[in-house]
Amino acid sequence: MDFYYDLVSAPCRSVLLLSKALGLELNRKTLDLSKGEHLAAEFLKLNPEHTIPTLVDNGFSVWESRVILIYLVEKYGKDDSLYPKSPKERTIVNQRIFFDLNLYAVFSNYYYPIARDKLPPVPEDLTKLEDKLEILNSFLEAQTYVAYYSLSIADFTSYATVSTIATCLDYDLSKYPNIARWFAHLSKTLAGADENQKGCDLFKVYVW
Repeated sequence: MDFYYDLVSAPCRSVLLLSKALGLELNRKTLDLSKGEHLAAEFLKLNPEHTIPTLVDNGFSVWESRVILIYLVEKYGKDDSLYPKSPKERTIVNQRIFFDLNLYAVFSNYYYPIARDKLPPVPEDLTKLEDKLEILNSFLEAQTYVAYYSLSIADFTSYATVSTIATCLDYDLSKYPNIARWFAHLSKTLAGADENQKGCDLFKVYVW
């Protein structure tokens, strides 16, 4: 499988983390967006939205990281533990995935103007981010994982997002003890956590 990505991207890193958990070998193809490589004609044929990550599995193109996570686990998962078949349990996993999509957007709205455009921080936008983190903290009350009792694909995308927030903002997760506990646990147990952190560090330097 060809995987078009950049390690600085949290969505890309979530797919790398899942591929490690599934034991999948990806043929990694780095795209440099600053050079416009995502706008090349060949890539546009694969993904007309010209976004990363993009996965091409035997000629079948998939993009949007959370869609890729679902595709990989449904096709290559050895069981349904990472994406349960039970409608109730799957709905909770889906809810957490969509929550993470929103969390990453709120983070981007706050951080990019500061890092890329050199604008002063907007306190209201930081409050919105902290409100989302409070909700994530509540999801993890008395739970080891973000959805129910076991590791799911929601943890992979949430972990990539939270690690990016913590790194780029030098954010003290101890304000959210449930998040801090969950984050420490996954940092020790997820294959690829070290590479994920490397990507976070690169992203902080890249956007600044």
